[in-house]
Amino acid sequence: MADFIKKTFTGDTIEDAITQASMVLRLTSDKLGYEVIDKGAKGFLGLGARKVMIEAWDKEAEAEALKEAEALAKEAEKKVEKAAETVKETLRNEGTKAEKALSEVKAAVEPEKEEPAGVVPPTAEEIARFETGKKFLEDIFKQMGLEVLVEYRLAPEDTLEINLSGREMGVLIGKRGQTLDSLQYLTNLVVNRGEEKRFHVRVDTENYRSRRKETLESLAKNIAYKVKRTRKSMALEPMNAYERRIIHTTLQQDNFVMTKSEGEDPYRHVVVFYKRNRNGEPRP
Repeated sequence: MADFIKKTFTGDTIEDAITQASMVLRLTSDKLGYEVIDKGAKGFLGLGARKVMIEAWDKEAEAEALKEAEALAKEAEKKVEKAAETVKETLRNEGTKAEKALSEVKAAVEPEKEEPAGVVPPTAEEIARFETGKKFLEDIFKQMGLEVLVEYRLAPEDTLEINLSGREMGVLIGKRGQTLDSLQYLTNLVVNRGEEKRFHVRVDTENYRSRRKETLESLAKNIAYKVKRTRKSMALEPMNAYERRIIHTTLQQDNFVMTKSEGEDPYRHVVVFYKRNRNGEPRP
């Protein structure tokens, strides 16, 4: 899968930062994508001055990565359709025999395990959907030359938790969890394709999701502290909807700051603002 890299550049002005990015990345302005991370500040008597900071990337490389991701998603949809047809045909022809076989699959996957509290045991057809998602991931890892153990369990609120284990799991996590998010998105398509009842698919490895959540909560609190100290809004890096929700939730009880999502995906990000009183004046 193609990948594009974002790099950070600074300058006295936005134009200076863009020029530096163009020189380092060897790109003309029409092929350079960028986003202003920090507009900088002149400071007072040299104190508190900050340079402008931008994040820049190759737009053609970005387009190619998105194109490959879309192609992979379409290929996944075709596999889903074929797998769904196979499962439905089996159920029609085999009836009770197929249901019994699928129950045995469930027993083999989770021997002597009770369902989590609040979880209704899945039907034979739902187990078939889970197995299809598992096989989809196993096929991807096989093509990547990775030996990965794929295990799943049904959690409360119709959440299908899939855990990946093996060597080189960092490859599956990717930068800021982007590869893991892509695998989760595609598996979600596979499991829910053409089905009325939908499951929330959650793909994790080495407890990355929990560790990332703790990191984001800590980041949110640090940014809030800076906003309260400087009384100036600050924008965070682009995040997916789940990570943005963590930032919003972490700071929603803070009486001195407020959060808002801005921009369009995949560059949508959270901005933390300093709250003002009813008269529109900053809090003392």
